[in-house]
Amino acid sequence: MRKRDAIVRYTAPERINHWITAFCFMLAAVSGLGFFFPSFSWLTYILGTPQLARIAHPFIGVVMFASFIIMFLRYWRHNLINRGDIYWAKNIRKVIVNDEVDNTGRYNFGQKCVFWAAIVFLFLLLASGVVIWRPWFAPLFPLPVIRIGLMLHSFAAVSLIVVIMVHIYAALWVKGSVTAMAEGWVTQAWARKHHPRWFQEVLKKQEKNVK
Repeated sequence: MRKRDAIVRYTAPERINHWITAFCFMLAAVSGLGFFFPSFSWLTYILGTPQLARIAHPFIGVVMFASFIIMFLRYWRHNLINRGDIYWAKNIRKVIVNDEVDNTGRYNFGQKCVFWAAIVFLFLLLASGVVIWRPWFAPLFPLPVIRIGLMLHSFAAVSLIVVIMVHIYAALWVKGSVTAMAEGWVTQAWARKHHPRWFQEVLKKQEKNVK
């Protein structure tokens, strides 16, 4: 049941956008691991057959990139680094024990790092993916460039998987984060503790709407 003191953290379009990105990431990551590690080749059957997985993998990647770009346009302003983030990083020990520091806005420094790392690795995946995409684009590039593209694609993919694992762990660690993305709301106590500056901004908007 929705609590009376709940405030909106994410709207329905924002949540749909997030879960489309997450779903595409899972499919791309699982099938990609099946391509990269022979012992994991059985993972490609999640998309039907290995042949179908090879066809679908790049298209899923493009959809994931496009979906994340929408997220980027929504949130980039909230993820700009400021002085408070440096203070947050210096007091990471307090954060580890689930105690927030500084006057955190909508996102803390850790979340901002995940955000910017994701966009960098996604751009690398897109660029390298185009180079190695057979039969559409790969024939346009010489073999040495394709080999570099394969190495870069593998590096970016593994790096992004690690970043997302950190993202998932942090979401599970901070109680209430999963509810925020699943149902869209958080309690005022949660917002006041973890994102006090954002909480004050939300209250000011609510007061203006009432007036």
